[in-house]
Amino acid sequence: MVLLSIIVPVYNVEQYLNKCVDSLLTQDLMPDEYEIILVDDGSPDRCGAICDDYALRYSNIKVIHRENGGIGAARNSGIEEACGKYVQFVDSDDYLEPNVLKSLVDKMEHDQLDVLRFNYQNVNDHYEVFEPNKISKPFVDYRDEVCDGLTFLTERLGFACYACQFMMKRELLDGCRFKEGVYFEDTEWTPRLLMLAARVTSTNLMVYNYLMRIGSISRGKDEATKKKVKNDELSLIDALKEQMSAAKDKRWFEGMIAQTVLSLVGFVSGNYYENRKQLFRELKSKRILPLSVYHSTPSARRKIRLANVSLGLLGFVLHIK
Repeated sequence: MVLLSIIVPVYNVEQYLNKCVDSLLTQDLMPDEYEIILVDDGSPDRCGAICDDYALRYSNIKVIHRENGGIGAARNSGIEEACGKYVQFVDSDDYLEPNVLKSLVDKMEHDQLDVLRFNYQNVNDHYEVFEPNKISKPFVDYRDEVCDGLTFLTERLGFACYACQFMMKRELLDGCRFKEGVYFEDTEWTPRLLMLAARVTSTNLMVYNYLMRIGSISRGKDEATKKKVKNDELSLIDALKEQMSAAKDKRWFEGMIAQTVLSLVGFVSGNYYENRKQLFRELKSKRILPLSVYHSTPSARRKIRLANVSLGLLGFVLHIK
């Protein structure tokens, strides 16, 4: 029986891909208990050939070759092929700690969970941990206590919306695909997943290593990318507002909208300051002011207070810094 499907979107990561896949093979599940689905998202380098080579050597590795559509589309393609009872996403430049999957699957089974969140750490290009104490991740609660998804979202998630920090029931994903062709797809998807879940908890087990590298897709700095980042953040606010309308407890959504506005104002203040008034008009038209300070750090609270006085004032302060 296939207990777990690991879905790995692959794009332009030739130098990192072997470490990622090898980490998935160095696990404490039997090969017939889990499958690795490598989704070659039209990668222009040798990634497709590397994926095919792994599939020839390992019976539990499948490969999907598709035209480039972005990480959301690649994940959705993997979901369509997934046969496991549970699903986990791994980005192709990241890697897992050895022998961690069995304990995650066992916990999913024992506690009859819909979603399990596990711990992760950031590593640099030399694979050195550079945030061991999670100082910059406040309000993240790893206690082992089962609750419903909305409670988990509101009280224990913080604002760390990464698809790769969860293991989930495959059946939940039938009604929870990723939005395609956008940045911030994880932030839009995570609350939808949790709102579908009846039983959620965390484990503090260190499972995932997230590679913070220069040149990743999310760090592109060309003009087209900058404009898309701005537009996709505006669209994210609309999506969060829509999701919030169906939630009995709206605090997390209000807090995430505030964080997104701060990100947007900071981004425009550094890249498109001359067009700031248009952005401020768009934000005001969304009727999201005043911004919430829910789960905000002291620094973010100060910025939110400025924004609630005047978005222009916050933009000016961020621009001159």
